[in-house]
Amino acid sequence: MYIRRNIKWSIILRFAWRNLLLFTIWSSLVTVGFLYLKARGINIGIPFLPISTIGIAVAFYVGFKNSQSYDRFWEGRKIWGAIVNYSRTWANQVQSYVTDKHALKPTLNEELMKMHKELIYRHIAWINVLRLQLRSTTIFDRKNITYVPNFKLKNDTDYAKEIGQFLDSKELEDLVSKTNSATHLLRKQGDVLREITEKKGWLDDFRHMDMMHSIEQFYNFQGQCERIKNTPFPRQYAYFSAVFVWIFIILLPFGLVQAIDSMNNGPILWINIPISVLISWVFYTIEVIGDNSEDPFENYINDVPMTAICRTIEIDLRELLGETDIPKKIEPVNGILL
Repeated sequence: MYIRRNIKWSIILRFAWRNLLLFTIWSSLVTVGFLYLKARGINIGIPFLPISTIGIAVAFYVGFKNSQSYDRFWEGRKIWGAIVNYSRTWANQVQSYVTDKHALKPTLNEELMKMHKELIYRHIAWINVLRLQLRSTTIFDRKNITYVPNFKLKNDTDYAKEIGQFLDSKELEDLVSKTNSATHLLRKQGDVLREITEKKGWLDDFRHMDMMHSIEQFYNFQGQCERIKNTPFPRQYAYFSAVFVWIFIILLPFGLVQAIDSMNNGPILWINIPISVLISWVFYTIEVIGDNSEDPFENYINDVPMTAICRTIEIDLRELLGETDIPKKIEPVNGILL
């Protein structure tokens, strides 16, 4: 996610330079062609009224698309905000509920601490596995309607590196063989809670139900993320939005050159080029913003910063365990927070 208050012009130009060049060439060709053919009695200009009508319709259509695209991004961010909150609740439940108050036999404090660490570490593994699954494909794995520059952002795919420190080797080996590893980790949490309730007596039934409710919430959050990830933005809106913008951009120079010529037949006609380029760039940029906001889990410049959120959760939970060897927060690189 880009977090600077002002977007650098270097980033804007990386998105825009190809199309600015194309718009300039096209408007120049139309202007030169208009002058050349007009001298021979042929008028290729188009009345500006129908073009302005198309522009208004396109603006409404693209505005609707952008609104829905932002809703997808914001829903994704709200889901991960809820994961942060429930993760802290989970750690609190582990440390407050899992005790030897009703233990079936005397329990060493070290044994309880080990169980606290196991339950919290497995949860840290779950958030990171969910992040990896959501980023298993990226914006570069599909053919995009609009040009997308590659910022070469780091995309973590190594399960052993990302979650190996939170799970024992046997559980990690078993995990990577699963189709949906995140689901498997939550099921494992439930198995452990049942075991410490029935065999050790470290949880009473009420607290067991309360912690299972938290796991249910994590399943809900995971399902909500998967719904956004696996359901593409309706293509009838995304595709035709781009088509209509390009139709407007193609027709625009013909209407402007006709309107300018009707006001002043002279050198001022060349102003058609910068005006056409500017209007085309504005419409195209609005289209690109929506196109790059519709998939919030692609590990791209405008996406939900799941890596930073996972690190925030990890820091909070490990501090609650009393650990001091805590990793640092993820810092933005060139204004981009992963």
